[in-house]
Formats: sequence, C-alpha cells, structure tokens
Amino acid sequence: MTSEAVEPVLAGVRNFRDLGGLPTTDGRRVRQGMLFRSGHLARATDQDAAFLTRLGLHTVYDFRNDADIALDGTDVALPGVRNVNMPLTDPAHGVEFWKLVRDGEVAVLREELADGRAVARMQESYADIVRTRTAEHGRVLRELAEGSVPVLMHCAAGKDRAGLSVAITLLALGVEQEAIEADYLLSNAPHRRYEVHRGDGALEAEDRKGIDPEVRELLAPFFDARPVYLATAYATIADVWGDVDTYLSRGLGLTDPLRGALRDRFLA
Repeated sequence: MTSEAVEPVLAGVRNFRDLGGLPTTDGRRVRQGMLFRSGHLARATDQDAAFLTRLGLHTVYDFRNDADIALDGTDVALPGVRNVNMPLTDPAHGVEFWKLVRDGEVAVLREELADGRAVARMQESYADIVRTRTAEHGRVLRELAEGSVPVLMHCAAGKDRAGLSVAITLLALGVEQEAIEADYLLSNAPHRRYEVHRGDGALEAEDRKGIDPEVRELLAPFFDARPVYLATAYATIADVWGDVDTYLSRGLGLTDPLRGALRDRFLA
C-alpha cells in the first residue's frame, strides 16, 4: 500500500508525498501526517509554502550538498520549522556530475556512461552512502525517536539520497520491503521527476524537444528510480553488517529503547 491516493500536487515542489499508510511486518501502519518526502523546496510557491506550513512540520532534513544548493537555490523558509542541511554526497562530485549532465557532449557522455557505466555509478553511489553515512542516518533516527516530528526529508529530486534515508527510516519502523520499494518507484511518475535543463533543451520537462534521444538514454539512469539501486543498498547492508537489525544497532547506533520509541511515534 502507498499514499498515492491522498497526495496533493504542489506547483513548485516535485515528488512530494506522505508515507502514511505503509504496512509493517507486524500488521501495523505508518501514521498519516508524520513522515513526508519530496524534492527540494527552493521553488515552492506561496501556496506550496502555506500547505507545507499547515503540516505542522518540526524538522526538514535537506540532504543536498553545496553544488545542489548552488544549482537550485536554498529552501523556501517555513515558519517555525527546524531546517537541517545534512549533505550525503561529496560537494566536488556534485559539481562534476552537474557539469556532465548539463554540458557534456554526446561523445563524452557515451564514453563515461554507456554500456552500463551510468547504472554502475548509481549503484556505487547507493552503496557508498550506506557504507559511509552511518553517522548521519543514525543521527536522523535518534532525533526522530526523540521527537523531531513531523518530518520532511528531501534532496534535489527526492529520489536517491532522500529515497535512501526514507527507506532506512522505514526499515527501522519494520515496514515491509515490498512496500518500501513500491513507494520508492513512485518517483518515476512523470509529474514527479526532477526537471533538468541542458544547452539543447529540457531533459525531464514535459517538453523534451531538442534533446538528442541518445543523450536522454545515456542520462536516464541518473533520473530513474530503479529496483536495482535499492537492491544494491540492501546488498551492502548484508555484506557489511549481515542483516538489517545489526545494521540498525551497530551501524547506526539505534538501541532497542530508541527503536521502540521510534515505532511508538510513527506507527498506528
């Protein structure tokens, strides 16, 4: 089950949704109005900001790095909301990535990304975040357990860094992995996708005129939510920690009392 049916469409914020309703393995469900995800808030309209304010958010976690923020802008301020910028990728990588996406010639893109290389880069990014960002994800879970709710998690597109952070939170809540993947894949809907412009047109806008079809194909792995990416994250957890419970306890420092408090807050 997903929250697709009750989702509002915001004018300047892509990929927004409430994770309420997702089922856990013990028969409970995530409470409505507690855990939200989206793309960045830099282009939120006044109406979008008013809607987000009415959610009563305690904390917004922004997982973008400096390169992302320089490209899209800082989040629109929401009154009374605690904003936490917690980059989950290296800023230098962001600069290199966006230069490639926006300005790379077809020959360069082909050399860098063809024959599965783009997918492999995405898989390695997911694995790297799981392996190296344990302090950040542990902090998020502890703060949520201690009361930093309701919460909105976002990155640039709300797909990868936010998607992983949401998935890890849902794992801690005991949400079924099938439901986690189903929610993750909602980011592929056309109206959710991050809008990227190149010198020859808009890549993910409704109007794609002028974009070389080969360029779209080469860059697609960066802007798709693919099951193999989430599977890579799960495989990394298994390879490094053995299982999810050990990852949560030893990797992220989520004690049994904290995990119990987290579930009490988020589950009905």
